[in-house]
Amino acid sequence: MLGDMMIAERLKDIRIENDLTQTQIAKILNTTQNSYNRWENNVELISLKKLTRVCNYFNTSMDYLVGITRNNIGNGKHDFNYSIVGNNIKIFRKDNKLSQKDLATLLNTSQSTISAYEAGKTIILTAFALEIVKKYNISLDWLFGRKEKS
Repeated sequence: MLGDMMIAERLKDIRIENDLTQTQIAKILNTTQNSYNRWENNVELISLKKLTRVCNYFNTSMDYLVGITRNNIGNGKHDFNYSIVGNNIKIFRKDNKLSQKDLATLLNTSQSTISAYEAGKTIILTAFALEIVKKYNISLDWLFGRKEKS
């Protein structure tokens, strides 16, 4: 299963394995306990910035948290970099012979939104990133510059 429920389950697993309360992990992530509770209970999706913080803090991979792999070993801490993410979205799109309009249609958004992602002006929404990795079987860690393309 790939998507919201997997993220929620794995967030909870990591918190429990590390003997933390929701309040403690919320503090680590610089958010409220209520927000964290909503992510862990699959009421809303965690932002990709917060997902990166989880991965950095617990040295786990994004691919593990979204259910792409069972390996929960990360590869160190990585800064969240809009330009790297944007460039990798562009690489992915071109590798799959998609125009910006094609990708926008797939994600039910506008071409200007895809352009803004690729230019590093804004960050892709979690739901859109999950749609891409699920449909095209690519690594979220790669998309976010956390590992080399395999």
